[in-house]
Parts: sequence; C-alpha cells; structure tokens
Amino acid sequence: MNSLVPLLQLQNISIAPKNAADRLLVKQVSFSILPGKTTCVVGESGSGKSLTALSIMSLLSKQLRLTSGQVLFNDGESGVQDLTQLDDASMRKIRGAKIAMIFQEPMTSLNPVLTVGYQIGESLTTHLGLKGPALQSKIASLLSMVGIPENRANSYPDELSGGQRQRVMIAMSIACEPCLLIADEPTTALDVTVQAQILTLLDELKTRMNMGMLFITHDFGVVADIADQVVVMFRGEIVEAGSKQQVLNNPQHPYTKALLACVPDAEGKKPLKPIDYAWLADKKSQTQMQNQEQA
Repeated sequence: MNSLVPLLQLQNISIAPKNAADRLLVKQVSFSILPGKTTCVVGESGSGKSLTALSIMSLLSKQLRLTSGQVLFNDGESGVQDLTQLDDASMRKIRGAKIAMIFQEPMTSLNPVLTVGYQIGESLTTHLGLKGPALQSKIASLLSMVGIPENRANSYPDELSGGQRQRVMIAMSIACEPCLLIADEPTTALDVTVQAQILTLLDELKTRMNMGMLFITHDFGVVADIADQVVVMFRGEIVEAGSKQQVLNNPQHPYTKALLACVPDAEGKKPLKPIDYAWLADKKSQTQMQNQEQA
C-alpha cells in the first residue's frame, strides 16, 4: 500500500449519549493515520481518547451513539470504506483481521477460564481458518515473537505476570497481521522497565508489518518515544495536532503547554506544576462577549 495514502481518516466524529444528543462527549474530531506510522492521541482521563478509538471499531456502548462524521478505512484491497455505514456482520470481518485493538487492562480483556493459547487461536480460526498443527504452530510463533516461551500457551491469564499478559494481548492483536493497530494505554499498569520493552516491541512490529498505529496515552514521555504525529485532546475536542517535533518543541495551545509543564525531568529537579486552567476561563469570557456582540 502507498505509504502516502491514509490508512484511516476520521472526519468530524462526534459522540453523544443516546438520551442527550446535544451533550457531545466527542466533538468534531478529525485526523488521519498513514501506513507504517504512529499517531498518538494524548490528553487527560475523560478527554475522549478511548471513545474516539471505540468509535473506529464500532464498539461504543449501547448508551452512546455517533451523531456525525465518517471513519474512512483504506486497506489497499477493498478500496475506501466508511466504517460507520457497515453492519455488524461486516465489522466482525474487519475487527481482528484488518483492525485490531489492545485494550488498557489485559485482565479485563482476557477470559480467565481459557488458556492464552486458545484465546490467541480464536481469531486465527475465525479469520484464517487455521486448525490442528497449523494453528498450534502459528500460536507458538506468535508467543515467541512477543517474547513468551511457547509452552506458556497452556497457561491461564492468572498464571502470567502483568507484562506477560500484555504481551499475550499484543500477540492476539497481531495474529492476523492487521493493517491498523489501536493501542489504548497498553503500558499504563506496567513498571517502567516492562513499559520500555512493550514500546520497543510495538515499534518493531509496526515496522516489520508496515502497520499504522493509533496509540492512546496521557504520557508525553511515551509520545516522545514512539509518535510520528500527535493529536492533543481536551474535553472531547482536538486542541492541537501536528508532527511530534512541532507539538513537543513548539506547542501552540495553552493546554498542550500545561501538559508538557507537568512532565518531570530525569533528575527530579524540575518542580511539578499542576495544570492551570486560567486560559479556559479567558476563553469562556471571550465566547460570552462574542455571543453578546452577535445578539
């Protein structure tokens, strides 16, 4: 696939509760992802990052709905498809096969009564029709690829460490070699050493498979390590977007500047600063004045 042709384009995505369509939780979000590149969506908890990702997969809860926008997906084979227009059966063929997602907490995503090998194999059987020795060989290969001994295929999730469970989730997500990988804060619950290993692994897999990656995080340290493009979200809206160099070295929005000011330095000498929302009060005042002038 042409590396300059967007793999995914979000155009004016808005999400609201079904019983309150005017109360938007995500507001007119637009960005794109290229093959072999990583777009990081960064912001505080509650900024709409995960909701945006779930809308791509058509996995929003029944209490929410997409009120506007398009999710244009181009895998290089089927042409451009608007995922918001596909029915459940069509989306099931895409999930896992062409678009995969690593969720934030593996213990809530893995079934505790099934072995990890069985769970990795489900998508291989569903999408690729693998069975028997061919299936077992592929499962062993995937575990080896993410740094887990092949004999752990018969282990249950509670028999693995947090880092190993996250690696299993990665193995599940890349099993069918998807075009796009969505990683929703996959390193949040891990210690720093394991986090570095997971980030390195994801970056290697992205390069090897030429995957596009959407990485959701609140950590600018992670952004600095893996991002090509950065999207900053605040209260459901994009407040700044650009290349990693542009956003980290020359932030334009007060919220982006405030987030960067919260990042501690390696030596621990930089005082931590809480986010100052004074700019938001100024923005509200300006909006009210404009509304009064228009009235």
